Amino acid sequence: MVVAAGLLASAPAAHAGSLSLCDRQAKLTPTQQDKIFRFAALVKGELQRAGQPAALIARSGLDLGWFGLRYSHAGISLQDNDTAPWSVRQLYYACDEGQPRVFDQGISGFLLGTDDPRVGYVSLVFMPEAESTALARAALDKPQALSVLSGQYSANAYPFSQRYQNCNQWVMELIASAWGRLPPVVEVERDGGGGVRAQAQAWLQDQAYEPTVVDVGWRALMWASALVPFVHRDDHPDADLQAKHFRVSMPASIEAFVHRRVSGATRVELCHTDAHMLIHRGWDAVAEGCVPGEGDTVIPLSTP
Repeated sequence: MVVAAGLLASAPAAHAGSLSLCDRQAKLTPTQQDKIFRFAALVKGELQRAGQPAALIARSGLDLGWFGLRYSHAGISLQDNDTAPWSVRQLYYACDEGQPRVFDQGISGFLLGTDDPRVGYVSLVFMPEAESTALARAALDKPQALSVLSGQYSANAYPFSQRYQNCNQWVMELIASAWGRLPPVVEVERDGGGGVRAQAQAWLQDQAYEPTVVDVGWRALMWASALVPFVHRDDHPDADLQAKHFRVSMPASIEAFVHRRVSGATRVELCHTDAHMLIHRGWDAVAEGCVPGEGDTVIPLSTP
């Protein structure tokens, strides 16, 4: 296999079409773009305030409200990213090349990949220094980051199979690589080093990682219609298919794992509407519609 096929790419190299696998990107008006840029500054301020080298970041994008899911796409925000401070290292599918890649993207660009520019949400998870430093080191080490990258993408990839991978599963396997003391990466193959992925998934199972359960039915058919041909069944256990559900890595399952396993991990949720931006601290969710609750910080947006 050719190592070059998995090389990290910078965000400018990513064609807009490559954003359509984990999320679709809406066309924004100048006013909406300005709001996103202001929101990005607010998010970056929270990252700087935390003072750790890495943070988990997730955003709303593709509408998964039918499944009770707010967030569709996660990545790792890195203070010392070469692209720009706090840029997000993440997996996207390069449609032009027909394969997944790891991309770096600034906070503004990361937030522009939204399906609904009227209301948007971002979740940040901060970890103590030891876990944050280990994750930053793994994400910034290109051979290590690429060792858990699959050569084949599936939006609903089963988390304990090496056949496919989705954007959130790459984050989970990188966490395993960072925190699980897996053997050092000697050689990275085009298929992502299946042995390394198998060890990462075994560690996640040992740590009782629980992926998100997505019920299969007419709602799933709506989801599949937006993502076909990037939805697969052939990696899922027969028992799951018979039970009419998929188990998939999503931002919610990533955060639940970190919350349970890492003592001292904290969470900040931010959101915006056309009227205001909001900061909500804690592991509970901000109210639907970005409605302020007790203790939330509200930043009004002036009407143009």
